[in-house]
Amino acid sequence: MAEAERIIGTPDIPEAAGAESEQSASGSDEAAGQDGQAPKGEQAPKSEQVSSADAQVSSSDEQASSDESKPKGKRKILVLFAVAVFAYALDLVSKTIVVAKLEHHEPIDIIGDWLRFNAIRNAGAAFGIGEAFTVIFTCIAAAVIVVIARLARKLYSLPWAIALGMLLGGALGNLTDRIFRAPGVFEGAVVDFIAPKGFAVFNLADSAIVCGGFLIVILSFRGLDPDGTVHKD
Repeated sequence: MAEAERIIGTPDIPEAAGAESEQSASGSDEAAGQDGQAPKGEQAPKSEQVSSADAQVSSSDEQASSDESKPKGKRKILVLFAVAVFAYALDLVSKTIVVAKLEHHEPIDIIGDWLRFNAIRNAGAAFGIGEAFTVIFTCIAAAVIVVIARLARKLYSLPWAIALGMLLGGALGNLTDRIFRAPGVFEGAVVDFIAPKGFAVFNLADSAIVCGGFLIVILSFRGLDPDGTVHKD
């Protein structure tokens, strides 16, 4: 009987072994799939993650560059107002001294006959031009101040900041005279005292305006814009 059972059961042994080998092979494939690299179909999400990371890095770089440009613009605005305050204060102090010490007195010779201090009241524009249009010149000075204040928001050039600061300080200096000095508001006469030989009498505010305008002309010819860009015509 044992010999017969052995002979009859022999054909079932290879099938069982084959099934066991298939199960072990499938189990090893699953283990390899878990421990090894992911299938090719799962590589797409990784590439998308990389591209998303690159986009985040580029956006962060752009934001950093914009954040760096903002402080630079603020520094240029501070330079503009610092120059304007200096020019305005210098003009105001000089006029106060001239009115108190020099007005209604004999001129003071500084360099012989070539340069003297002679206090006069000027109802016109710079260098005594257009004395009949005092109110118009007052409005022009106010408009210049407004334009400079609006332009300061896009200011990224140091030379332009200095030039506009001189213009602003000079315009404020003469506008103060127009508003607060006799004969009345918006019709006040500007105090002039610098009298070169053979030239019109002017003040420090006029000098600041002329120097600022001259610097703007130079910057324009060189193609430098207030925002710091350089162009060539």
